[in-house]
Amino acid sequence: MTDTPSHLLQKAAAYLERPDQERITYIRSPRWIGYPRAQEILTQLENLLTHPKAHRMPNLLIVGDTNNGKTMLVRRFCNHHKPDDNPEGEAAKVPVLFVQAPPVPDEGRFYNAILELLFAPYKPGDRADRKQFQAIKLLRTVGLKMLVIDEIHHLLAGSMTKQKAFLNVIKYLGNELEVPIVGVGTRDAFRAIQTDLQLSNRFDQALLPRWANDEMFLRLLATFERSIPLRTPSNLTDGALADKIYSMSEGYLGEISRVLESAAVRAVETGLERIDKRLLDGIGWISPSDRRKEPRN
Repeated sequence: MTDTPSHLLQKAAAYLERPDQERITYIRSPRWIGYPRAQEILTQLENLLTHPKAHRMPNLLIVGDTNNGKTMLVRRFCNHHKPDDNPEGEAAKVPVLFVQAPPVPDEGRFYNAILELLFAPYKPGDRADRKQFQAIKLLRTVGLKMLVIDEIHHLLAGSMTKQKAFLNVIKYLGNELEVPIVGVGTRDAFRAIQTDLQLSNRFDQALLPRWANDEMFLRLLATFERSIPLRTPSNLTDGALADKIYSMSEGYLGEISRVLESAAVRAVETGLERIDKRLLDGIGWISPSDRRKEPRN
């Protein structure tokens, strides 16, 4: 290809010369779409990572609705701070550890997850305090600088006693390791952290709100369009088409991505090579709110 089409990024344009199936695979592949609020939170994370050690480290709680880009944002940050095998040292270096909270607040299962991520042998039946000692020792050895806990709202699935015990684990790890802890979850995560006044005072909140149907949303659609390898411009920022996409996605970033992915695949398969309202009507989309409704006979 000699010239990059004006409506596409160079990387996306290169797929116009490949077989349709390769193009469809690329369309379905996860991609990072940068936008101002996400960049602000990434900057916050970078600042936390370089914070000098202190007994009471600052922490961050990233809160947003389900399917609104929280985990992808944090994983992008983690990918910029990957573990280093450190072949000349005694142990690998792990600056950031990304761990998912167990489905219920269980100290032992949480330490199991940490030890598995560090490829450490352990006995699942050991007492929690033994696993705690092993985990903390390993986390110090690998030079941990930040602990990220995804789905932290899961702690609300347990009794108040279990919730308090799990919050104490978070507090203890932060104190012992002197590293910032980043929690990621739904708005329930904020409610969960607030049950411990001492811990809540250490967490700043970073909200990822649903998108409004405004100028920022149009910029987001324009960015998406430049990354989707279709031969003909779709003009996603056109008022009626943008309104249609917003209505279908209800402003959730993950839903916006899925709508455009499904529509782009259909555009390739049908030979239309662009996204329009008629094509959107034909992808069989069910809105997030309709998915939550109870089925009727």
